[in-house]
Amino acid sequence: MRELVFALEYKPGCNRVADALADHPDARVRSLSLHATAERLWRVDHATGPPAAVAAIEEAFLNSDYYADCLTTEDCGATQTTRVLDRTEDTLVLYSDWERTPSCASVPHIAHDHLGDGVLFETRHEGRHYTWRLIHSGAGDVAAFFDDLQAAVGECAQMEMLRTAETAASAGDRDGASTDLTPEQEAALRGAVEHGYYESPRAVDVGELAEHLDVPRSTLTYRLRRAEEHLAKQHVTGEGVTEGPSPPI
Repeated sequence: MRELVFALEYKPGCNRVADALADHPDARVRSLSLHATAERLWRVDHATGPPAAVAAIEEAFLNSDYYADCLTTEDCGATQTTRVLDRTEDTLVLYSDWERTPSCASVPHIAHDHLGDGVLFETRHEGRHYTWRLIHSGAGDVAAFFDDLQAAVGECAQMEMLRTAETAASAGDRDGASTDLTPEQEAALRGAVEHGYYESPRAVDVGELAEHLDVPRSTLTYRLRRAEEHLAKQHVTGEGVTEGPSPPI
């Protein structure tokens, strides 16, 4: 089995959910379940954030001109249904059922075309960044998958490869083995240290740091968050944790 992890960074106006999340940086959407065949897609998503953010996300899912997962920028004629399964002020669970047409394109359907049946999907959407994690058999043509995905995305999003590996190695990473940050995450983290972002008090805020590094603020925030998550998990599961009881304070 192999693992593919990549992110799409949507430009304004290309994805209603991304636009809503960009307006509400504290909000998140993650998939609870996602299944696809050549003709259909079913998914359940869990959104969290302040009440205004949750309302904006709900509006984007329920009232978009076309399905939020479709990579086309206009109505492709697909039949879609989105229902609210659970709703509180700061959480939202949505069920979506999408029957595609020949002009529709999506990550799961392109994966199905090139990687075959049985691909597992996990997604996380923060700001304009839509991160995909795919587990597949290792068969199929990964290069053709990414070529078709890039063609479908076009000018609407930038694609960033985060990881490709055997799943056994990935499981080992989560158990404490060392893995490298992506070059983009490494550069963001290094720049943050050099410019005093982690000093107390901070020498720069994230907006000023983004200007120093000449990257969009949302992109920098995303890369720092992923780098910090990686390092924190590595510390907790790796050699940074000592065995035995903690000494008294």
